[in-house]
Amino acid sequence: MSDETKQDLAQARTDYAEDRTHFAEDRTMLAHERSFAGWVRTGMASVGIALGFTALFKEIEPVWVPKAIATAFLLIAILVFRSAERRACGILSRLEAHTVKTLKPVRIRLLTWALSLATLALIGAIWWLA
Repeated sequence: MSDETKQDLAQARTDYAEDRTHFAEDRTMLAHERSFAGWVRTGMASVGIALGFTALFKEIEPVWVPKAIATAFLLIAILVFRSAERRACGILSRLEAHTVKTLKPVRIRLLTWALSLATLALIGAIWWLA
């Protein structure tokens, strides 16, 4: 085998290795987006539990008990939203997309803040309107 053929073969192996690395990095980015979506669903489930608890147990005396329990679930939801956002943005900042289009960190942050503000508004509604 000539030296030129050996060099071409070595270059082809290097190119394949780089492609595999790029695909792996893309898969990792997509996996972290799915994890973020899963955590957002968990936070929304906590919001649902709070609403359900408020609706089912609003007749309990003293009246502040169901509100306090619902507020705890809503604060947990905000914590879940924020921790998911921090983790997702931190990981995405260390990776580079090659062939896939991923969520931009600014969109993740906007979604997190919108969900957090809506959850805070719900806390206000439970305490002052219910």
